[in-house]
Amino acid sequence: MNPFALRLTVSMFVLCSALAFGGTAARPQGGLTPPAHHIGIEGDRFVLDGQPLQIISGEMHYERIPREYWRDRLKKARAMGLNTISTYVFWNVHEPKPGAYDFSGQLDVAAFVRMAEEEGLYVILRPGPYACAEWDLGGLPAWLLADPNIVLRSSDEKFLGPAEKYLKRLGRELSSLQITHGGPIIAVQIENEYGSFGNDKEYVKRILGAIKNAGLGEVLLYTADGGDELPAGTLPDVHAVVTFGPGDAKGEFAKLQKLRPGRPMMSGEYWDGWFDHWGEKHHDPDAAQQAQEVDWILSQGYSINLYMFHGGTSFGFMNGANWDHDTYEPDVTSYDYDSPVSESGALTKKYFAFRDVVSKHRPGVKIPDPPVPLPVIEVPEFELGESAPLWSNLPKPISIEKLRPMETFGQSYGYILYRTKVKDSVAGELEIHELRSYARIFVNGKQAGTLDRRKKQDRLRIEAGADSTLDILVEGTGRINFTTELRSERQGIGGAVSLGGQELTGWQVYPLPMDELAGLRFSKENNDAPKGPAFYRGQFELRDIADTFLDTRGWGKGAVWVNGHAVGRFWNLGPQQTLYVPAPWLRTGINEVVVFTQDQPKTRRIRGLRAPVLDQLGSE
Repeated sequence: MNPFALRLTVSMFVLCSALAFGGTAARPQGGLTPPAHHIGIEGDRFVLDGQPLQIISGEMHYERIPREYWRDRLKKARAMGLNTISTYVFWNVHEPKPGAYDFSGQLDVAAFVRMAEEEGLYVILRPGPYACAEWDLGGLPAWLLADPNIVLRSSDEKFLGPAEKYLKRLGRELSSLQITHGGPIIAVQIENEYGSFGNDKEYVKRILGAIKNAGLGEVLLYTADGGDELPAGTLPDVHAVVTFGPGDAKGEFAKLQKLRPGRPMMSGEYWDGWFDHWGEKHHDPDAAQQAQEVDWILSQGYSINLYMFHGGTSFGFMNGANWDHDTYEPDVTSYDYDSPVSESGALTKKYFAFRDVVSKHRPGVKIPDPPVPLPVIEVPEFELGESAPLWSNLPKPISIEKLRPMETFGQSYGYILYRTKVKDSVAGELEIHELRSYARIFVNGKQAGTLDRRKKQDRLRIEAGADSTLDILVEGTGRINFTTELRSERQGIGGAVSLGGQELTGWQVYPLPMDELAGLRFSKENNDAPKGPAFYRGQFELRDIADTFLDTRGWGKGAVWVNGHAVGRFWNLGPQQTLYVPAPWLRTGINEVVVFTQDQPKTRRIRGLRAPVLDQLGSE
């Protein structure tokens, strides 16, 4: 059946007020079956229950927003005039171990979808299995890489088998929330920008079949690609949308129109900002130019998804990385993206510029006022008076002859330490093959140097006496989330290590995922900072809780936890110099902060600021 003429046979009922706004009808109470609707395509327009529907959507990812703030962000979307929210589902957080699924708490995607419905918003679902989104490995689980022969995003059954099981499990959560069952989901994306990756049509067809088999095929199904990549990424019987950035609307829509003449035009992603890499300037594009272009798009009657409406935060170790001209570029923790709603939920000038544009194209629709701003506080400077050196807090080691990456030890994120003995005195070049992605080298506990994948560094001259201990502490700084390079993104060390031309063997390996800090042995006995990598712990007291931004300047390179929540990474390189701490992660009374740094900190003190510092470059 041609989906462009698709008419689903369902009962039709819709409230006039919901159609007038373009939002969803409220789900009936008392256990009644919600009314079912029809979403489809007629000619060059989307239609909902026979009425034209212009989709005006914004992207936000529930995984990047504390659950307590979902409703605040959704209300702000509605108050900007949007009628739809688009979200990725990141496979890696929902299946952290093979066959162990988690859809609870922060990961309750069905609750997020229902909340969007309650706020009068439709939902575009982007289930993957691959997402991109500047998220580690594009949302693919790192445990897939434990198999040395797996080929990600391909027809390899070792990849497709787990992917199909994941989609089937996701369908149990969300299939009943499609608009055909009275829910808010109006569209489901097939994979993501596959045309920028490959041209295996059979693979894309398998993903399409898996989504249908998961029960998620009752609404609009579509693929999304850049204009030049549309031929490689699309399927002839599936709707296509185009993705692009500011200044490219006319040209990219022309390419989509040429491929699919007379069909609905939509930008699946209009990049209204951009993401940041460590060591590079913060992105701050022209909001006025974007507002004019969004105005032009809506004036044509085209649909749009603003990427991002609200970026949020890649908490913990979930940031991804780019691969550009053979250069590795890890992303910062903040996913502020210069989007209309800032990382912490603040409304920007771009928000109000877009709101003015959208309201102009929704005559007769009363757009609600935005929610009141969330409070922000300063936290006076306090001391992290306790320390726990890494060397005295190592787990039980694993003995191996030759080195292997962290995934082969059942580890997905964090750090990993490789240790061996150097038998004879040597002064020579230490060479590490397949380093992913940042290493500190120590001889008898004293730092000998660093190796940074960003700089294509893989060797370092060192001196070691007989029977010296050689430690290589490797940080997985974020797996590539775009291009075929992601297929080899195993972290740690994947190849041989040689010193003075001789391969080193007989290693002790210490996995350091840092997902559990309870066993650390802190002490106040030594007032001086430990020599080498260490954890530091301190407390501060609050009478009233609100959002704040921890100032990490002076702490070097590492990660932070607040009351057990993994806040994210910091690096003196910038441009990000603060870490967002949402109020729901704080409490009245005593709050605990743990900082892990690979450096000798310049201070043992830290404070919370009322505003982020996202645009200050530092030094190596």
